[in-house]
Amino acid sequence: MRISELAERTDVPVHTLKFYLREGVLPPGRATSRTSADYGDEHVERVRLVRALVEHGGVGLSGVRAIVGALESPPPSRHDLLGAAAAVIPTPAPRGPVDPEITGLLEELGWCTWSGAPALTALGDAVAAARAAGVPLDAATLRRYAAGMTVVAEADVDLALAAQDPAEAMRTVVVGTVLGDPVLVAMRRLAQEAVSSRRQAAADGHEDA
Repeated sequence: MRISELAERTDVPVHTLKFYLREGVLPPGRATSRTSADYGDEHVERVRLVRALVEHGGVGLSGVRAIVGALESPPPSRHDLLGAAAAVIPTPAPRGPVDPEITGLLEELGWCTWSGAPALTALGDAVAAARAAGVPLDAATLRRYAAGMTVVAEADVDLALAAQDPAEAMRTVVVGTVLGDPVLVAMRRLAQEAVSSRRQAAADGHEDA
């Protein structure tokens, strides 16, 4: 298909597609002349992926470039794949060293993680910011959060292990994490409302409400 057809199928303007091509997040099509190229279904899939990462995942172009690069060269090991995925998924820049409380919590939980994982410093920064704003995130609450995240992680890893090949597994982990985070946030809001409603009903003597 021509680039105009690609734009029609993906609902992305031609000038945006040309920008994706220049930035290297969309592979070039098969040249048919000096000024035109032919595009296939793989380009439709890539455009939809890039659009989802940018519009729904909030990922910048540099992050998208890292993600598609990782998708094109996935490691053979499923465990190494998780590490490669973590390395390209956008994470807030750390503002300091890893908080000893966080490393102690992970040791207590028995979580085996890379000592240089960006999420370690990101977690410490997030906990510190929440506490500074008056949120009472004590150790017991963090352990309860960790228990819930373990269930989520089990589901994530099960999906990756069920993939037919490393490329599909990489896509599942990276894209699933970036686009799955908003799903978890939305479900948390709904769960908060449901739990609060249930407890209010119990307090009012309407346990079945």
